[in-house]
Amino acid sequence: MAPRYAPSLRSRLAPFLLFLQIGFIVIYAFCTEIENNVQKDRTTFSNFYPEFQDVNVMVILGFGFLCTFLVRYGFSGTGFNLLVAVMATQLAIILNGIESWYYRGKIRLDLKSLVVAEMCASSALIAIGTVVGKTNPVHLILIALLEVSGFVLNQWLLQTLLKVRLLNSIMLLHIFGAFFGLTLTWILYRRGSEQQFEKETFDRKTGLFSMLGAVFLWMFWPSFNAVLVDDRIPGRKLGAVCNTYLALAVSAVTAAAVSVLTSPKGKLNPIHMQSCILAGGVAVGVSISAVHQPWQAMTIGFTAAVVSTIGFRYLKIHMLLAFQCHDTCAVLSTYGLPGLLGWLAHLILQLIDSDNHTMAIRFAVFHISALLITITLSLLTGIITGLLLKWNFWRPPQDNKCFDDQAFWEFPHLVVRK
Repeated sequence: MAPRYAPSLRSRLAPFLLFLQIGFIVIYAFCTEIENNVQKDRTTFSNFYPEFQDVNVMVILGFGFLCTFLVRYGFSGTGFNLLVAVMATQLAIILNGIESWYYRGKIRLDLKSLVVAEMCASSALIAIGTVVGKTNPVHLILIALLEVSGFVLNQWLLQTLLKVRLLNSIMLLHIFGAFFGLTLTWILYRRGSEQQFEKETFDRKTGLFSMLGAVFLWMFWPSFNAVLVDDRIPGRKLGAVCNTYLALAVSAVTAAAVSVLTSPKGKLNPIHMQSCILAGGVAVGVSISAVHQPWQAMTIGFTAAVVSTIGFRYLKIHMLLAFQCHDTCAVLSTYGLPGLLGWLAHLILQLIDSDNHTMAIRFAVFHISALLITITLSLLTGIITGLLLKWNFWRPPQDNKCFDDQAFWEFPHLVVRK
C-alpha cells in the first residue's frame, strides 16, 4: 500500500534553494556590474524596456498560467514556474556573461542581457512541460539549471564554430527545449503510466486559467520574436512584429478548423485552442531572419497549426504507447514540430533568395549542422539530467501523489479536524 503522504522536502528543497541563492549572490557581488554608459543606457532603456516587459510577462504569466490546466495542479503549475524561471534567469545571466568576465573582468548587466537570460529560461520552461506533475520542486530546479547550461553551451558552439548570429542561435530554444524534455520524460518513464494517472485530468475552471496563459503568450509573442532583431536595419523589427502577428492569427484560425475536423463529435477541443494557436509564433520565430513577406509568414503559420493540431490529437498517445514517452503538455506538438518546421522554412527561403549556388550550398551545410548540433546536445544533456534525477535521493513523488498540489503545498482549510 502506498504511503498516505508525499515525502517531505524539508531536508532537500530548502537547503538546496538557499545554497544556490547564496551562491548566486556571492557571484553577482564580485563578478557583475550595471552597464554605466549613460548615453547608451538612456537610448536602450527607452527603446528596450517595453520589449523587456513583454518578454517578462510571457515567461512569468504566460507559461505559468498555461500549466494550470490540470485539475489539482494549479498552484504548482504557476508557483513552480515562477521559481524555476527566476533561478534559471539568474544562472543564464552568469553563463552568458562568462566571455565578458574573461575579457573585462566583470559581467555587464543591461536590459538586453536580462532579455537574453529570460529567453534561455523559457527554453527550460518548455522542457519542464514534458514532466509537469510527475516531479518535485527539487527535480524542477535541477532540470532548469542543467537545461539552461546545455542551451547556453549550444549557443556558444553555434556562434563560435558556425558563426551563427545571436538571434538565430537563441531562437532554436523551442527545438532544444522540446527534445531535451522528451529525452528526460523517456528516461523518467513510470511503469504503468500507459493508463492515465489518476489525477491527470482537465476541467472547465482550470482550462479557463490555462486559456488565459495562452492568450498572454499569443498577445506578446510578436515582441518575443522581434526583441533581438537588429533595429539598425530599417523596417526589420517592424517586419518581424507584423509577420509574427499574421502567423499567429492564421494559426489560431487553422487550429480551430483542424480541431473541429479531427473531433469525432465535430466540436472544438479547448486544449487545441490553448496550445496549437501558438504554433505559428514558434515556427516563424525560428525562421524570423528569413521571412520578409507577409504571405510567407501566413503560410508558415497555417502549416504549423495543421502539424501541431494533428500531432496533438494523435501523436501524444502514440508516443506514450510506442516509445514509453509520457509528454504531459504535448511539448513535441506545441514546440518541437513547429520549431522543426520553422527551421525547414528558414532553409528553403534562404535557398530561394540566394543567387550564388556556392553560398547556397555553404549555407545549407551550416544550417543543417546547426540543427544536428542542437538536437545532439539537447539529447545528451537530457540523458545526463534524466539519469541524475532517477536517483531516489531526490525523493520523487509516488504515483498516487503525482499531479497533486497537496503533495507540496500547505492548505489549512483542507485539514481534517477531529
